[in-house]
Amino acid sequence: MSEIKTYRVSFLILIILLVACFFINISLGSVSISTSEIINSLFGFSDNYIIQNYRLPKAITAILVGSGLGVSGLLMQTLFRNPLAGPFVLGISSGASLGVAIVILGVGVFGGAFSTLLISKWSVVIAASLGSFLVLLSVLAVSTKVRDTMAILIIGLMFGSITAAVVSVLSYFSSAEQLQQYIFWGFGSLGNLSWSELFVFFCIYLLGLLMGIVSIKALNTLLLGENYAKSLGLNINKSRLVIIIATSLLAGTITAFAGPIAFIGLAIPHIVRQIFITSNHKILLPAIVLLGAIVMLICDSIAQLPTSDYTLPINAITSLIGAPVVIWLLVRKRKMMF
Repeated sequence: MSEIKTYRVSFLILIILLVACFFINISLGSVSISTSEIINSLFGFSDNYIIQNYRLPKAITAILVGSGLGVSGLLMQTLFRNPLAGPFVLGISSGASLGVAIVILGVGVFGGAFSTLLISKWSVVIAASLGSFLVLLSVLAVSTKVRDTMAILIIGLMFGSITAAVVSVLSYFSSAEQLQQYIFWGFGSLGNLSWSELFVFFCIYLLGLLMGIVSIKALNTLLLGENYAKSLGLNINKSRLVIIIATSLLAGTITAFAGPIAFIGLAIPHIVRQIFITSNHKILLPAIVLLGAIVMLICDSIAQLPTSDYTLPINAITSLIGAPVVIWLLVRKRKMMF
């Protein structure tokens, strides 16, 4: 508790930054909207269609995506004790990509039977969710047989390679239009969710986040090493299972609703460690939730190209901003804290 009080000012600054970035994100767009109109719309005094049905859901989506990927990256880096581990190392993103590829590209291989799937607005979300879930089940089945955590990491990467190979085969038999649709999904997008979709997204996100919060004590114990953690009475297999499921819920749901978003899950935990200089997950996890949301809002604001009708791929922005930051941290600190 005393350590939390030490960082009270830092948390206050992050909260203020989050509110400011949220407001700026809603203010930007191809249509100019006055500050008073934005405030009135946010507090329900007026009903601005653009704010209520486009900019506000997109800003909330950015917060969920940034914080969720940041937390899932923290969970994976601590579980595998690997600074390069991200939320998609278990093949979750690849499984989602395979599900979407089957829906979008499957027409070229399986014929018209798959074309009806494209009619539903939820088809891509359901396909991505099922793909992530099937890969998760495979990894969980393997994790019950394998005790070595690094072996699970390698197996997850192999599942990713298998799904990538299947996607390549589907791509080979697909038309240019289908390939373009699949590529656009891979760019990632925050602005396509309705309020009903956002509600489903939030419920699953909240479940994954709560599982991550429940795992804080186990995460702190795992930093001491698995053997020492066992001597302290930690059930390694149970804790590992909860952490993997939490990561899968967060990363899988985000990929299903927003597409594969690069950089955030890998870099945000390291940036937070450099700012707070601690390995205590009671501090790291809430800080990552705040900073991940802030960074994602900033990236989305840049991607909107203010005063322009164009919107850049969110993946391109997260990588262009994030990669130099990580390189700078490595050069400055010479190594990543862990």
